[in-house]
Amino acid sequence: MKFLIDAQLPKSLSEFLKHKGFNSIHTLELPGKNRTKDIQIIQEAIKENRVVISKDIEETLLSEIKISLY
Repeated sequence: MKFLIDAQLPKSLSEFLKHKGFNSIHTLELPGKNRTKDIQIIQEAIKENRVVISKDIEETLLSEIKISLY
C-alpha cells in the first residue's frame, strides 16, 4: 500500500510507515513541499495510486476526486 501524508501531519508518520514496510511520502517531499495545494495532493495521489492521510482536505475537493476517477 502507498501513502501520501499531508502537511499538517508530522513527517515522522511517513517515516514510521516506511519503517513498517509501506511506501510513504510526505508533502515535504513534493516540489511544493508543505505549500502543495490540496488539489495537487489529490492529483499526485491518483497518479501514483496513493492513499492520502490528512486532517483537513476540504470537502469541496472530494467532488474533484470523484470527477478525476471517472
